[in-house]
Amino acid sequence: MTTVAEDAVREKRLAALASVGSALLLLSLKAFLAVVTGSLGILSEALHSGLDLITTIITYLSVRVADKPADADHTYGHGKVENFSAFLQTGLLILASLYIIYEAFHRLLFAGVHIEPSLVAIGVLGLTVVVDVVRSRALRRVAEKYQSEALEADALHFSTDLWSTLVVLVGIAAVWVGERTGLVWLRYADPIAALVVAGVIIWIGSRLGKRTLEALLDAAPLGLPQRIAAAVHGVQGVLDVSRVRLRRAGSRYFVDVTIRVPRTNSFEQVHATSEAVEEQVRQILPADVMVHMEPQAPVGEHLFDHIRALAQRRGLDIHELSAHQTDGHVVVELHLEVDEQLPLVEAHRRATELEEEILRGTAGVSEVVIHIEPRGTAIPAAAELRELAAKIQHHINSLRSEYDELVDCHEVRVRQVEHRIVVTCHCVMQPELPVGQMHDVTAAIEDRVKEKFPQVFRLTIHPEPVGEG
Repeated sequence: MTTVAEDAVREKRLAALASVGSALLLLSLKAFLAVVTGSLGILSEALHSGLDLITTIITYLSVRVADKPADADHTYGHGKVENFSAFLQTGLLILASLYIIYEAFHRLLFAGVHIEPSLVAIGVLGLTVVVDVVRSRALRRVAEKYQSEALEADALHFSTDLWSTLVVLVGIAAVWVGERTGLVWLRYADPIAALVVAGVIIWIGSRLGKRTLEALLDAAPLGLPQRIAAAVHGVQGVLDVSRVRLRRAGSRYFVDVTIRVPRTNSFEQVHATSEAVEEQVRQILPADVMVHMEPQAPVGEHLFDHIRALAQRRGLDIHELSAHQTDGHVVVELHLEVDEQLPLVEAHRRATELEEEILRGTAGVSEVVIHIEPRGTAIPAAAELRELAAKIQHHINSLRSEYDELVDCHEVRVRQVEHRIVVTCHCVMQPELPVGQMHDVTAAIEDRVKEKFPQVFRLTIHPEPVGEG
């Protein structure tokens, strides 16, 4: 079973190959008529078809090359070959048009050439019109389906063949009528038809040439970067769009988008925003999207987020961040974690630098109090945690003589969470104990445990009445 990509490659190649066969047929018919009739209009069409044959061969070869996947030497793929092929075709068509213009003016002004029109010639030209219609429509369908600029150029050539052949057909018919009616001036219809053909080729070819040249020079389609920027700006998590760049290689676009995101967002949040931006761009056009993100403080950023961003920028770990007002001034307090083996002078330097930056860059903050504490790195063994749990349970039960409300302590569990020792336990209390008094007792027990075991970061007591445990 073939893949969608393989089917696309095969269909494009078959279209290009059929185009080669059609161009060869048209060239043979028009060259024969040019020799038989001596018509400059038909000769111009024969030259046009000859160039079409060359360009369709170039198209076929370029489509084969452009569909090759990216490699180490061509990291963006080979799509530019299609753009170059279309540009080359345009140049050849314009050169042929200049020759036709020269020959037409020469026949009009200096040397008349006798031509021999016939109904057979007119009929054959009608047949070429049918071939042009069928091939141009088939090529345009494949070109639009796969965004192939080379096939689009080929379709354009066949469509210009259609109109130019119609003009030549009118010219040769006018000459034929002139010979039979004695209207000598109608002999000028042939070179005039050739001039019209040349003008059509130059006009349409210049438009295609401009577009392919812009693709080769990575010019962005008019309004497309602004459209992409507006769509990306609406993605949740995007504060601003700094830059949008895009380039085209064949049928594929490559888009680079630079966005600004809240500097306090986590890596996962930023990655999710990047994926949303990529999807938004692909809804506008098929593209390989690269998103570059820059951190930025959002408007109205919260005080705590601002301070966390300052600490993150310095590579410092902080927690227990709080703030309160005293006499109209804001005082910030936080805990700073440092390595256990770090000398005090170095730890104090880091804390002082962070404090100074907070005071300097945070409006309204008049004082910063930083508590320095070691960052836990050792992971205690399970046996050590069980031993500590037993000691804590024994210690709490020994407090029953001091707290009549306490009946029993059990189910003591000790865990390490983010390098901190966290303890939970169940304490049986007298059933008639008011909740307010129960809270005071458990708080006192927690303080006594932390005093006895300073390594405990947090103790959570679950109180329960007698008989409910």
